[in-house]
Amino acid sequence: MIKEIEIICKPEQSTNLIQLKIISSSVLNITQDRISHLKVIKRSIDARGRKVVYRMQIRVFIDEDFFPEIFTTNYPNVNEGKSIIIIGAGPAGLFAALRCIELGFRPIVLERGKHVKKRRRDLANINKNGVVNPESNYCFGEGGAGTYSDGKLYTRSTKRGDINAVLKTFVAHGATEDILVDARPHIGTNKLPQIISSITESILNAGGQIHFETKVTSFLISFGKIRGVITALNNEINAEAVILATGHSANDIFESLHNQKILIEAKPFALGVRIEHPQLIIDKAQYHCETRDPFLPPAYYNLVEQVENRGVFSFCMCPGGIIAPCATAHNEIVVNGWSPSKRNNPFANSGTVVQVNLEDVEGNKQNPLRMLEFQQKIEHLAFNAGGGNLVAPAQRMVDFVENRLSNNLPANSYIPGVKSVTLNDVLPNWISNRLKKALPAFGKKMKGYYTNEAILVGVESRTSSPVKIPRNSETLQHVQIGGLFPCGEGAGYAGGIISAAIDGINCATAATKLIL
Repeated sequence: MIKEIEIICKPEQSTNLIQLKIISSSVLNITQDRISHLKVIKRSIDARGRKVVYRMQIRVFIDEDFFPEIFTTNYPNVNEGKSIIIIGAGPAGLFAALRCIELGFRPIVLERGKHVKKRRRDLANINKNGVVNPESNYCFGEGGAGTYSDGKLYTRSTKRGDINAVLKTFVAHGATEDILVDARPHIGTNKLPQIISSITESILNAGGQIHFETKVTSFLISFGKIRGVITALNNEINAEAVILATGHSANDIFESLHNQKILIEAKPFALGVRIEHPQLIIDKAQYHCETRDPFLPPAYYNLVEQVENRGVFSFCMCPGGIIAPCATAHNEIVVNGWSPSKRNNPFANSGTVVQVNLEDVEGNKQNPLRMLEFQQKIEHLAFNAGGGNLVAPAQRMVDFVENRLSNNLPANSYIPGVKSVTLNDVLPNWISNRLKKALPAFGKKMKGYYTNEAILVGVESRTSSPVKIPRNSETLQHVQIGGLFPCGEGAGYAGGIISAAIDGINCATAATKLIL
């Protein structure tokens, strides 16, 4: 007999199988010796009361043998299969490739960046010397931006596809089974690159192709249908279907589409700063304690406030994390955050941003690149304010709200360095003013949040794509070009690793139907 139960337990009991068996036997009113195995199905932290507890869903095997699930990476060989071009080796592109293989098609993945090992050298050069390689950085390369955004696997995209299937694919390629259980699953930047490399190895072993350092510059189109692409080396690659999964930072792809008169649209996004606190402050606020229980992970938060008809919200929160320089071109500052698997750094950071709507940005309303151009303008202002070498403009939180230049800046995790500025000189007034109203309000919601021990680092500008590539909602093909499948974050249809992976799967399924 197998039964599923829900229990509440103390943090120190949550990983102790003996304690969990005692609690489960009590809930079921059976003797412990009848329980042959326990399997945790879901696990979440409940910090709403004064005492923090775990809520757990457990599958109890009573007088029943348990057979562990086998996570396999066996894919059919597709050497002789029809080809589908996939542009981009981020989550959308890689999961699209795996889906193509499952359906008997041969994916040809074209990635402008480098594989993980080579990419690490370019990231080191960014952090140590402030030098950006426009083709290999935190956004471009094997695994895309997801590889170094630490593998947050939480998503609200529950109706778009099978989230559990995506998580199981990660487990089959080296992730721990904890990601199947935790309410906010997370892999960690220190572990994710190896998992991504394992996925690319599965693609290659099955007969798929992955071409690194291969940049697509234009699209081959005849009579309203795609027939292939041209690369920067002027190589022509042909296929009846092209999945465009380049991510939210491939500005040159957006420009290429526009120049070829392929329909794209301006899209709202969000803009702000990355805010970093000492992790101790967040732990105290969220866990109602002076010192965090060693059986609890570093605390996270999620904050939102409506200010003057605009949402101001925390985004991509990284407990025990690091602020990273994520520029993809020279003379721009872009920041993001990541955490290692243990989340054991002394700081907690989060993007804190304001919704930017189409009517907020001046310029030609018919220009589909106007939101992108606005984004670039702010990133260049941030670079100039920092003074070069990817030094980022920064300000203490209370100083920012009270319009005061910070005399000094607190210790922080941003390796290229920070410079004290007034962020009003970087952000538009309508962004700054909303942040200034939201931050004290956040402090009322979360004790200790509003403090001058926190630092605001600019700018957090790549929250989502500023361009949308329209597609048919049923066929997932571009509304003008048959066989072209806009996909993932860059096309405006995903927001994070899981939703991008699901969109890649859906686009691959649609592409294979087209060329059967």
